[in-house]
Amino acid sequence: MHIDEKLKEYATPTQAKWIDTVNQTGSIYVASRTLGITRQSVQDGIRSVKKKAAIKGYAPEFNMTHQAPEPFLVRGVSSYFGQDGQLKGQWVKTALDNEKLQEAIKEAIDALTQDVKRVKPTPKPNNTHSELCNLYTLTDTHIGARCWKPETGADWDLSIAEDVLTKGFQLLIEQSPAAETGIVNVLGDFLHFDSLKAVTPQHGHLLDGDGRYSKVISVAVRILRHVIATALRKHQKVIVVIMEGNHDEASSVWLRHLFALLFENEPRVTVMNFELPYFAMQHGSTMLGFHHGHVRKNEALPSLFAAQFPVIWGNTTKRYAHTGHRHHKHELEYSGIHIIQHSTIAARDAYAARGGWISDRSITSITYHTEHGEAARNTITPEMIV
Repeated sequence: MHIDEKLKEYATPTQAKWIDTVNQTGSIYVASRTLGITRQSVQDGIRSVKKKAAIKGYAPEFNMTHQAPEPFLVRGVSSYFGQDGQLKGQWVKTALDNEKLQEAIKEAIDALTQDVKRVKPTPKPNNTHSELCNLYTLTDTHIGARCWKPETGADWDLSIAEDVLTKGFQLLIEQSPAAETGIVNVLGDFLHFDSLKAVTPQHGHLLDGDGRYSKVISVAVRILRHVIATALRKHQKVIVVIMEGNHDEASSVWLRHLFALLFENEPRVTVMNFELPYFAMQHGSTMLGFHHGHVRKNEALPSLFAAQFPVIWGNTTKRYAHTGHRHHKHELEYSGIHIIQHSTIAARDAYAARGGWISDRSITSITYHTEHGEAARNTITPEMIV
């Protein structure tokens, strides 16, 4: 018996050793005795390698020899044969491998940000209250969207977004209490689209975009840098939380990595690193949870956060989970936790306008006390921004 040596390219080191042993001994049974494992384990291991190879497009016994490059998988193969039974032609269809895509994005980020100029430390503010924490939420800002007032009720493009968000959050931060800690909470859909094409990542729905993706990135980075810099002048510690949204799944990944590098020389800034679309942190006896709202509905979050973050849940008596996604305010107290759904300050797009969805536009900061939970709120609307 002989196993195709090329299969070792798709095997783990252990599986590759099994393949070598089978080829050396000429038998799965003898190989299993040599390795000191069961025959079934060797068979299952080789079968697993063959499946992995087939997913990548390699299964020569079935005339599949065209491998898909990373980060792609083979989605389907169409072959046709002549009357003589010989293969005459073949079409290979591919699809993105999301796991490999995320790895490729992280590798690209690491390479591209080696030369990024780091932000220098800034002086600490004085007279802040250690028991207080201000949460500043940027959700559904849809930077890169283009909205036309006659159709949507208000204009929104890159220049308007930069002006409204920088001025709005500067005013919001200045008017909030002098808390020791400030959390810059990017709650998803910070960017309107996630690639060179102005479409939604999962379903490919066409979006009204303003400018090239590179330009959208430049504006988004400037806005977030401004918000963090303003928070640094207000607070001794600044925590940055960047959640994924349904419009910016990949962009949220590179934003976390980029801003962690930008501020790696600033000890007063911490950019949280996580992979799930759920995150939680503790401020004294207060729990703060975050989820954009595109994966799980609000009513499912109490049990999810209790199960996902049991230590934080058990160590706190006041609990709050923050969501966005639906562009309007909604708040409800469940058993043990408040679910706060935030509105957006961005104008609604054509999709929302045609669907008849209308909501007030605003941004909000919420102040939390270590022991008593929510202590204050401040709200800014577009009309308040000069």
